[in-house]
Amino acid sequence: MSAPAPSTLAIVDAEPLPRQEEVLTDAALAFVAELHRQFTPRRNELLARRGERRAEIARTSTLDFLPETAAVRADTSWKVAPAPAALNDRRVEITGPTDRKMTINALNSGAKVWLADFEDASAPTWENVVLGQLNLTDAYERRIDFTDPKSGKSYALKSADELATVVMRPRGWHLEERHLQLDGVSVPGALVDFGLYFFHNAQRLIDLGKGPYFYLPKTESHLEARLWNDVFVFAQDYVGIPQGTVRATVLIETITAAYEMEEILYELRDHAAGLNAGRWDYLFSIVKNFRDGGSKFVLPDRNAVTMTAPFMRAYTELLVRTCHKRGAHAIGGMAAFIPSRRDAEVNKVAFEKVKADKDREANDGFDGSWVAHPDLVPIALASFDAVLGEKPNQKDRLREDVSVAPGDLIAIDTLDASPTYDGLRSAVAVGIRYIEAWLRGLGAVAIFNLMEDAATAEISRSQIWQWINAGVVFENGEHATADLARKVAAEELAAIREEIGEETFTAGKWQQAHDLLLQVSLDQDYADFLTLPAYEQLR
Repeated sequence: MSAPAPSTLAIVDAEPLPRQEEVLTDAALAFVAELHRQFTPRRNELLARRGERRAEIARTSTLDFLPETAAVRADTSWKVAPAPAALNDRRVEITGPTDRKMTINALNSGAKVWLADFEDASAPTWENVVLGQLNLTDAYERRIDFTDPKSGKSYALKSADELATVVMRPRGWHLEERHLQLDGVSVPGALVDFGLYFFHNAQRLIDLGKGPYFYLPKTESHLEARLWNDVFVFAQDYVGIPQGTVRATVLIETITAAYEMEEILYELRDHAAGLNAGRWDYLFSIVKNFRDGGSKFVLPDRNAVTMTAPFMRAYTELLVRTCHKRGAHAIGGMAAFIPSRRDAEVNKVAFEKVKADKDREANDGFDGSWVAHPDLVPIALASFDAVLGEKPNQKDRLREDVSVAPGDLIAIDTLDASPTYDGLRSAVAVGIRYIEAWLRGLGAVAIFNLMEDAATAEISRSQIWQWINAGVVFENGEHATADLARKVAAEELAAIREEIGEETFTAGKWQQAHDLLLQVSLDQDYADFLTLPAYEQLR
């Protein structure tokens, strides 16, 4: 008797979308189902391990480089695979979601790379998940255009040699895709995003002289990198492309991953392209992991924690040294400023800050950096051109002058700044505004001239939570309490209602956003990710 055919994926509780049959083909869904069968059990074990490690940090209030992987760090013989031509020059990368207009603008931006984002810059509505895939395939097939219904302006792709190389970012391991289930169990969002993109586009990208390239978010350990590597090996065999075609850049945006950078590169060495230094998620991770550690781990206002803070400098310098020691690209952080169409003076000041930030990264040895808006591409490009000249990167700068001790990465109290009452107001204001947009399906949102994404909401609610639980007293004498947070949130909600008018307020999701921000900021049980309870409300 022959074995029964394996179960297939079910599309659950999802309205049909135009052209979804081009993405959700039987063959593509069979591939995603196989990824789920092969790798979700290990993913579940690794998520449980995150909790165990968090409990250990709560007990010890410290972290160290891993003794069990000391041999990997000491072995000078290994390097990551050489960069493919399409990823050798990454001096400026633009980030953004995969809606149709952004897809065209990002590819046309003049940046070397576009981080096509299904993660923090994309609220994972079914529409965004499926149509984002369709937009990327349409772009590779050069059948994408867009006319803005408001302005009437039309957008179309430039010639192929002027387009950015796409590096796609799937969702993190912790998120589920509730609309795709196997035997009643939701498939991890990471495997859905990766699987659909890889299945449809791997060969197509090879034919274009590029390849399936990925950014891996929220990685917390080298074991999670090992899981991704096994996914890549399986996937390449499944569709019949050479091993090593996939390339992955890992975001070092958790404090635990900062202690395992070499090991992460080692696990992915046949597929590794580099590491990236983020900011908001990294700070969020510090709060999350050291929230029981007392006053020495209390962060000041988010804007007071620049990349020049001693503990952030230790992290970025160690990242550059680690990458170049192993032949990988080191990619710097985000310039999130959104230029004002009305205030030239605001732009002038901001552009100077962006230039200083990118100058610092280029001079520190980074091979490239991120921007959120096409107008910032020339600024970042100039900073890296000044250092690189005609060279595609500066991986030959080994930064052997850098020496970082374990304690340097968590020396939060070396920063001469404290939380302020204005910082609380700002965290509430930005948090409500971002969550409201996210609940309407927008993951990248311009707020107060900055492009904000889900990491913004995470650091906002984490700081409110931390300041209350640490008993912070602000400079005006007010104590950080749940009642104060509720008062500030109520005032902010009233100000928004006044600003936008009753009709627009009622049509939005403002009360819902206010309530969710307070829920995750005030609950004694700190939610691992804001996007988990938020996803339950995303319709």
